[in-house]
Amino acid sequence: MELPPTRRGSPERRSRAPHGADGSTTFVGLVRIFSGIQPTGRKHLGNYIGAIRQYVEGQDRGDPAIYCIVDLHAITVAYDPSELRERLYDTTAILIAAGLDPDRCVLFRQSDVHEHTELCWLLSSVTAIGELNRMHQFRDKSVAQRELVSSGLLFYPVLQAADVLAYRAHEVPVGEDQREHLELMRDVARRFNARYGRDILVVPEHRIPEVGARIMDLQEPTRKMSTTGGTEEGTVLVLDEPDTIEKKIKRAVTDSGTEIRRAADKPGVTNLIDVLAVARGVTPDAVEADMQSARGYGDLKGAVAEAVVGMLAPVRERYAEIRDDQGRLEAILAQGAEKARAMASETLADVREAMGVGAPRR
Repeated sequence: MELPPTRRGSPERRSRAPHGADGSTTFVGLVRIFSGIQPTGRKHLGNYIGAIRQYVEGQDRGDPAIYCIVDLHAITVAYDPSELRERLYDTTAILIAAGLDPDRCVLFRQSDVHEHTELCWLLSSVTAIGELNRMHQFRDKSVAQRELVSSGLLFYPVLQAADVLAYRAHEVPVGEDQREHLELMRDVARRFNARYGRDILVVPEHRIPEVGARIMDLQEPTRKMSTTGGTEEGTVLVLDEPDTIEKKIKRAVTDSGTEIRRAADKPGVTNLIDVLAVARGVTPDAVEADMQSARGYGDLKGAVAEAVVGMLAPVRERYAEIRDDQGRLEAILAQGAEKARAMASETLADVREAMGVGAPRR
């Protein structure tokens, strides 16, 4: 059966069901996936489990899978320009080392596709300032700023919405901490469609992993693992050496008692079980069952350390092989930007036409 043409006249590669009551669209078959990642080379275990592994898996489901290194988001707080570029190459190399294939996905640098920033400004007209002021990330980061609190920090979610909506993405793999921004993005898309035309923007859905969506600091298991707000000993980096990983995990803070089970009052043990489940590719229940014969938390930590070292070793080894070839990394990013620009420019043209901005289409 021949599928109906899209707005721009190109063949659509997925069938589309009617809009739901909330303005969202149900797609059958392959979906268009988009996600962005900050350009820091110090990616940790939480980034790898919560985002990067999802990116690699999405290559086989995405039509296409689009992944953006968001350097424009990185400038909303104090930073060093030369370090930003180096960390961007680090991040690109880690993503490729983890399994992203530029021939199977679209991988690019955000600032190379200017449609993101123009669409951000256009979408600001349907974004309420009160919504931005209520964002937890804005409130937390603005309090932490010692000097200037930039307006870019406030506008961060609008640019994030433009990042996704520019590609009419249906699915956004994110961690639990980004759920609030995703909801704002959905509201912006619905509001724009209600004002200018129902079919212009796709209302995206989030994809949060059932296990590992929020990996916690090994020293402070009630706080999310982080390279900026966490502890050094409690943060396992993707590029850590095996001995370092083993040492950090074996020093992980656990809980009172001896039972190896997931529970609200056992955040340290729960975190270790979740990490082991992901590293082994099994369910947390399977880990709990396997650990029934363990002699204590030491056995659990040993099993986690062994599994995490095995999971990250291939990434670290491949990273070392490709990081120094900066020319190749630039070529990959440029090729991805060209593909991304072709998609984003169509959406931007539709948005401009609907809003009456610029010359009318002929």
